[in-house]
Amino acid sequence: MTGWIVFGVIVVIAIIILAFGITTYNELVRLRNKVKNAFAQIDTQLQRRFDLIPNLVETVKGYASHEKELLEKVTANRAGFMNASSNAEKIEMGNQLTNNLRSLFVVAENYPELKANANFINLQEELSETEDKVSYSRQFYNDAVTMYNNKIQLFPSNIIAGMFGFVEEELFASETDAKSAPKVQF
Repeated sequence: MTGWIVFGVIVVIAIIILAFGITTYNELVRLRNKVKNAFAQIDTQLQRRFDLIPNLVETVKGYASHEKELLEKVTANRAGFMNASSNAEKIEMGNQLTNNLRSLFVVAENYPELKANANFINLQEELSETEDKVSYSRQFYNDAVTMYNNKIQLFPSNIIAGMFGFVEEELFASETDAKSAPKVQF
């Protein structure tokens, strides 16, 4: 009789451990997918920004032809993002582009005719809206990464995470110069 009780207790403990393992694994997968989705949202907003850039560059070219180097940098940043092979490279190219767009809008201040151009004004407004969306997407991404990283670091879920190869994700950290959206002035 005692043997059956011990066997029953062992079976119950095994079921509890198995249920915990399955639940924790599923939660880790859900959080990892949330992180991937959050980065995809950033990617989508950056793509929207990059789709606006050729129009902006062409508009500025007509007024500020001697600002060729800056326009080439903006174009190169856009191309670099499109060719980036990792999230870290995309983040880096996005930061560089933000800095160069900021410089471009500062340059535009020197051209009153450009600032008055309706196409330029519309592009500035769209880029400003996009920058806000990028900022919100980055915040959501960092929240998702923090929840995921907490789950894989905290005991006892860290045991399951280690067993199945879940690894920490990096937070999106802007460069010091890129911590604000480009200033848009009319």
